[in-house]
Amino acid sequence: MSLGDERETSGGYGGTGQTRTRLPESSGDVYGGARRGGRSSSRSLVTVVGVVVLLIAAIAFANRGGDDSGSPSGDENQPKSSTTAASGTRPVDGKAAGIPGGFARDEQGAQSAAANYAVTLGSTGMFNKESRHGIVDAIYTPTAAAKLQGAMDQAYTADFLSKLGLDADGNAPEGSTFVSRTVPVGTTVDQFSQSGAKVSVWYVGLIGMSGTGSTDPVSPTWKTWTFDLQWVNGDWKITADTQKDGPAPVPGDDRAASSDEISKAIEEYGGFTYAR
Repeated sequence: MSLGDERETSGGYGGTGQTRTRLPESSGDVYGGARRGGRSSSRSLVTVVGVVVLLIAAIAFANRGGDDSGSPSGDENQPKSSTTAASGTRPVDGKAAGIPGGFARDEQGAQSAAANYAVTLGSTGMFNKESRHGIVDAIYTPTAAAKLQGAMDQAYTADFLSKLGLDADGNAPEGSTFVSRTVPVGTTVDQFSQSGAKVSVWYVGLIGMSGTGSTDPVSPTWKTWTFDLQWVNGDWKITADTQKDGPAPVPGDDRAASSDEISKAIEEYGGFTYAR
Protein backbone atom coordinates (compact mmCIF):
# COMPACT_ATOMS: atom_id res chain seq x y z
CA MET A 1 0.00 0.00 0.00
CA SER A 2 8.84 1.90 -4.08
CA LEU A 3 10.62 3.43 -1.86
CA GLY A 4 13.92 3.50 0.13
CA ASP A 5 14.49 7.12 0.84
CA GLU A 6 12.79 7.95 -2.41
CA ARG A 7 9.34 9.47 -2.39
CA GLU A 8 7.00 8.25 -5.10
CA THR A 9 4.83 10.71 -6.82
CA SER A 10 1.62 9.15 -7.19
CA GLY A 11 -0.89 7.44 -9.18
CA GLY A 12 -2.90 5.38 -6.59
CA TYR A 13 -2.83 1.96 -4.79
CA GLY A 14 -4.54 1.44 -7.49
CA GLY A 15 -2.94 4.26 -9.48
CA THR A 16 -0.28 3.86 -12.00
CA GLY A 17 2.52 6.40 -12.13
CA GLN A 18 5.28 4.35 -13.77
CA THR A 19 4.05 0.80 -13.25
CA ARG A 20 4.91 -2.30 -15.22
CA THR A 21 2.39 -5.07 -15.47
CA ARG A 22 2.61 -8.55 -16.96
CA LEU A 23 0.00 -10.22 -19.11
CA PRO A 24 -0.53 -13.96 -18.70
CA GLU A 25 2.15 -15.84 -20.60
CA SER A 26 1.55 -19.51 -20.03
CA SER A 27 -0.63 -21.97 -18.16
CA GLY A 28 0.37 -24.01 -15.17
CA ASP A 29 0.65 -23.46 -11.45
CA VAL A 30 3.67 -21.26 -10.94
CA TYR A 31 3.32 -21.61 -7.19
CA GLY A 32 4.70 -25.13 -7.30
CA GLY A 33 7.96 -24.14 -8.95
CA ALA A 34 10.75 -21.74 -8.26
CA ARG A 35 9.70 -18.19 -7.69
CA ARG A 36 10.58 -15.61 -10.30
CA GLY A 37 12.97 -12.82 -9.55
CA GLY A 38 12.16 -9.25 -10.23
CA ARG A 39 8.36 -9.38 -9.92
CA SER A 40 8.00 -5.83 -11.14
CA SER A 41 4.25 -6.23 -11.59
CA SER A 42 3.63 -7.15 -7.97
CA ARG A 43 6.01 -4.55 -6.62
CA SER A 44 4.28 -1.88 -8.68
CA LEU A 45 0.87 -2.99 -7.46
CA VAL A 46 1.81 -2.71 -3.82
CA THR A 47 2.46 1.00 -4.24
CA VAL A 48 -0.44 1.70 -6.55
CA VAL A 49 -2.59 3.53 -4.03
CA GLY A 50 0.28 5.67 -2.86
CA VAL A 51 1.08 6.54 -6.45
CA VAL A 52 -2.25 8.18 -7.24
CA VAL A 53 -2.37 9.82 -3.85
CA LEU A 54 1.03 11.36 -4.35
CA LEU A 55 0.18 12.80 -7.76
CA ILE A 56 -2.47 14.86 -6.06
CA ALA A 57 -1.22 15.41 -2.55
CA ALA A 58 2.58 15.18 -2.65
CA ILE A 59 4.18 17.66 -0.28
CA ALA A 60 7.64 18.18 1.15
CA PHE A 61 7.50 16.78 4.64
CA ALA A 62 9.44 18.69 7.25
CA ASN A 63 12.39 16.85 8.68
CA ARG A 64 11.55 15.19 11.91
CA GLY A 65 12.14 17.84 14.53
CA GLY A 66 13.11 17.69 18.12
CA ASP A 67 16.15 16.60 20.01
CA ASP A 68 15.87 13.48 22.08
CA SER A 69 18.58 14.65 24.44
CA GLY A 70 17.96 14.08 28.09
CA SER A 71 17.28 10.37 27.68
CA PRO A 72 17.22 8.36 30.91
CA SER A 73 20.45 6.91 32.21
CA GLY A 74 21.38 3.35 31.33
CA ASP A 75 22.38 1.54 28.17
CA GLU A 76 21.17 3.86 25.40
CA ASN A 77 21.53 1.04 22.86
CA GLN A 78 18.81 -0.96 24.57
CA PRO A 79 15.27 -0.30 23.26
CA LYS A 80 12.69 0.87 25.74
CA SER A 81 10.02 -1.69 26.55
CA SER A 82 7.39 0.70 25.22
CA THR A 83 8.91 0.56 21.73
CA THR A 84 8.61 -3.21 21.45
CA ALA A 85 5.64 -4.22 23.55
CA ALA A 86 2.09 -4.27 22.26
CA SER A 87 -0.02 -1.53 23.79
CA GLY A 88 -3.47 0.00 23.52
CA THR A 89 -6.87 -0.48 25.02
CA ARG A 90 -9.17 -1.85 22.35
CA PRO A 91 -10.15 -1.34 18.70
CA VAL A 92 -12.67 1.39 17.96
CA ASP A 93 -16.35 0.55 18.04
CA GLY A 94 -17.48 2.74 15.16
CA LYS A 95 -17.53 1.85 11.49
CA ALA A 96 -18.56 3.68 8.33
CA ALA A 97 -18.96 1.68 5.11
CA GLY A 98 -17.16 -1.17 6.84
CA ILE A 99 -14.16 1.05 7.69
CA PRO A 100 -13.24 1.57 11.36
CA GLY A 101 -13.74 5.13 12.61
CA GLY A 102 -14.14 7.22 15.72
CA PHE A 103 -10.48 7.12 16.73
CA ALA A 104 -9.25 8.82 19.91
CA ARG A 105 -7.81 12.30 19.66
CA ASP A 106 -4.40 11.24 20.95
CA GLU A 107 -1.25 9.54 19.64
CA GLN A 108 -2.70 6.07 20.07
CA GLY A 109 -5.81 7.03 18.12
CA ALA A 110 -3.72 8.52 15.30
CA GLN A 111 -1.64 5.32 15.07
CA SER A 112 -4.73 3.14 15.04
CA ALA A 113 -6.28 5.30 12.32
CA ALA A 114 -3.15 5.13 10.14
CA ALA A 115 -2.89 1.34 10.51
CA ASN A 116 -6.54 0.82 9.60
CA TYR A 117 -6.35 3.21 6.66
CA ALA A 118 -3.29 1.38 5.32
CA VAL A 119 -5.28 -1.86 5.44
CA THR A 120 -8.23 -0.26 3.63
CA LEU A 121 -6.13 1.39 0.91
CA GLY A 122 -4.29 -1.87 0.34
CA SER A 123 -7.47 -3.89 -0.18
CA THR A 124 -9.07 -5.23 -3.36
CA GLY A 125 -11.88 -2.72 -2.81
CA MET A 126 -9.65 -0.09 -4.39
CA PHE A 127 -9.95 -1.82 -7.76
CA ASN A 128 -13.71 -1.31 -8.03
CA LYS A 129 -14.90 2.22 -8.83
CA GLU A 130 -17.92 2.28 -6.52
CA SER A 131 -16.15 0.86 -3.48
CA ARG A 132 -13.06 2.97 -4.16
CA HIS A 133 -15.13 6.17 -4.12
CA GLY A 134 -16.64 5.13 -0.80
CA ILE A 135 -13.21 4.40 0.67
CA VAL A 136 -11.70 7.70 -0.43
CA ASP A 137 -14.67 9.72 0.84
CA ALA A 138 -14.55 7.90 4.18
CA ILE A 139 -10.88 8.24 5.09
CA TYR A 140 -9.60 11.40 3.36
CA THR A 141 -10.45 14.98 4.22
CA PRO A 142 -13.20 16.37 1.96
CA THR A 143 -10.68 18.58 0.16
CA ALA A 144 -8.23 15.73 -0.48
CA ALA A 145 -11.01 13.33 -1.51
CA ALA A 146 -12.43 15.79 -4.05
CA LYS A 147 -9.04 16.03 -5.74
CA LEU A 148 -8.34 12.30 -5.65
CA GLN A 149 -11.52 10.84 -7.09
CA GLY A 150 -10.99 11.98 -10.66
CA ALA A 151 -7.30 11.16 -10.67
CA MET A 152 -7.94 7.66 -9.38
CA ASP A 153 -10.67 7.03 -11.94
CA GLN A 154 -8.21 7.98 -14.66
CA ALA A 155 -5.62 5.63 -13.18
CA TYR A 156 -7.94 2.62 -12.78
CA THR A 157 -8.85 2.32 -16.45
CA ALA A 158 -10.28 -0.86 -17.94
CA ASP A 159 -7.02 -1.29 -19.84
CA PHE A 160 -4.96 -1.02 -16.66
CA LEU A 161 -7.18 -3.50 -14.83
CA SER A 162 -7.05 -5.95 -17.74
CA LYS A 163 -3.27 -5.99 -17.57
CA LEU A 164 -3.62 -7.14 -13.97
CA GLY A 165 -5.91 -9.95 -15.08
CA LEU A 166 -9.05 -8.16 -13.84
CA ASP A 167 -12.23 -7.15 -15.67
CA ALA A 168 -13.49 -3.56 -15.84
CA ASP A 169 -15.14 -3.91 -12.41
CA GLY A 170 -11.97 -5.19 -10.76
CA ASN A 171 -13.03 -8.84 -10.67
CA ALA A 172 -10.64 -11.74 -11.16
CA PRO A 173 -11.36 -14.45 -13.77
CA GLU A 174 -13.43 -17.43 -12.66
CA GLY A 175 -11.23 -19.90 -10.84
CA SER A 176 -8.68 -17.24 -9.83
CA THR A 177 -8.31 -15.08 -6.74
CA PHE A 178 -6.84 -11.59 -6.92
CA VAL A 179 -4.96 -10.83 -3.70
CA SER A 180 -4.20 -7.34 -2.44
CA ARG A 181 -3.74 -7.07 1.30
CA THR A 182 -1.79 -4.84 3.69
CA VAL A 183 -0.71 -6.29 7.04
CA PRO A 184 0.66 -3.67 9.49
CA VAL A 185 3.62 -4.78 11.58
CA GLY A 186 4.00 -1.60 13.64
CA THR A 187 3.39 2.14 13.76
CA THR A 188 5.26 5.19 14.97
CA VAL A 189 4.28 8.82 15.53
CA ASP A 190 6.61 11.21 13.71
CA GLN A 191 4.72 14.38 14.65
CA PHE A 192 1.63 15.03 16.76
CA SER A 193 -0.65 17.85 17.83
CA GLN A 194 -4.33 18.05 18.67
CA SER A 195 -5.11 19.15 15.13
CA GLY A 196 -2.75 17.05 13.06
CA ALA A 197 -0.38 14.09 13.09
CA LYS A 198 2.18 12.35 10.94
CA VAL A 199 2.23 8.59 11.45
CA SER A 200 4.31 5.91 9.71
CA VAL A 201 3.08 2.33 9.30
CA TRP A 202 5.57 -0.48 8.68
CA TYR A 203 3.77 -3.25 6.82
CA VAL A 204 4.06 -6.32 4.65
CA GLY A 205 1.92 -6.31 1.52
CA LEU A 206 0.56 -9.40 -0.20
CA ILE A 207 -0.11 -8.93 -3.90
CA GLY A 208 -0.69 -11.10 -6.97
CA MET A 209 -3.09 -13.46 -8.70
CA SER A 210 -3.73 -16.92 -7.34
CA GLY A 211 -5.10 -19.46 -9.78
CA THR A 212 -4.32 -21.86 -12.58
CA GLY A 213 -2.29 -20.17 -15.28
CA SER A 214 -1.29 -17.20 -13.14
CA THR A 215 2.04 -15.70 -14.15
CA ASP A 216 2.08 -13.32 -11.20
CA PRO A 217 1.80 -15.42 -8.02
CA VAL A 218 1.07 -13.86 -4.65
CA SER A 219 4.23 -12.68 -2.90
CA PRO A 220 5.13 -10.38 -0.01
CA THR A 221 6.80 -6.99 -0.14
CA TRP A 222 7.85 -4.78 2.76
CA LYS A 223 7.06 -1.06 2.86
CA THR A 224 6.67 1.92 5.18
CA TRP A 225 3.59 4.06 4.57
CA THR A 226 3.55 7.57 6.07
CA PHE A 227 0.26 9.41 6.54
CA ASP A 228 -0.40 13.09 7.20
CA LEU A 229 -3.57 13.15 9.30
CA GLN A 230 -5.88 16.01 10.23
CA TRP A 231 -8.54 16.08 12.94
CA VAL A 232 -11.80 16.72 11.07
CA ASN A 233 -15.34 16.44 12.42
CA GLY A 234 -14.34 14.28 15.37
CA ASP A 235 -12.00 11.85 13.63
CA TRP A 236 -8.58 11.51 11.98
CA LYS A 237 -8.60 11.89 8.18
CA ILE A 238 -5.80 11.68 5.61
CA THR A 239 -4.55 14.81 3.88
CA ALA A 240 -1.54 13.22 2.11
CA ASP A 241 0.58 10.05 2.16
CA THR A 242 3.89 8.67 0.90
CA GLN A 243 5.59 5.27 0.79
CA LYS A 244 9.13 3.95 0.81
CA ASP A 245 10.75 0.51 0.61
CA GLY A 246 11.46 -1.62 3.66
CA PRO A 247 12.76 -2.30 6.12
CA ALA A 248 12.64 -5.87 4.78
CA PRO A 249 13.81 -8.87 6.82
CA VAL A 250 15.96 -11.62 5.31
CA PRO A 251 13.66 -14.02 3.38
CA GLY A 252 13.07 -17.33 5.12
CA ASP A 253 13.19 -20.85 3.75
CA ASP A 254 9.46 -21.53 3.94
CA ARG A 255 7.94 -23.75 1.28
CA ALA A 256 5.93 -21.75 -1.23
CA ALA A 257 2.23 -22.66 -1.03
CA SER A 258 0.23 -23.81 -4.03
CA SER A 259 -2.25 -21.47 -5.68
CA ASP A 260 -5.13 -23.49 -4.18
CA GLU A 261 -3.67 -23.11 -0.69
CA ILE A 262 -3.28 -19.36 -1.15
CA SER A 263 -6.81 -18.95 -2.49
CA LYS A 264 -8.25 -20.97 0.38
CA ALA A 265 -6.29 -18.98 2.96
CA ILE A 266 -7.44 -15.66 1.53
CA GLU A 267 -11.06 -16.81 1.64
CA GLU A 268 -10.85 -18.26 5.16
CA TYR A 269 -8.71 -15.66 6.94
CA GLY A 270 -10.20 -12.21 7.25
CA GLY A 271 -8.45 -8.98 8.15
CA PHE A 272 -8.27 -7.16 11.46
CA THR A 273 -9.30 -3.91 13.04
CA TYR A 274 -6.10 -2.46 14.47
CA ALA A 275 -5.63 -0.57 17.71
CA ARG A 276 -2.30 0.65 19.06
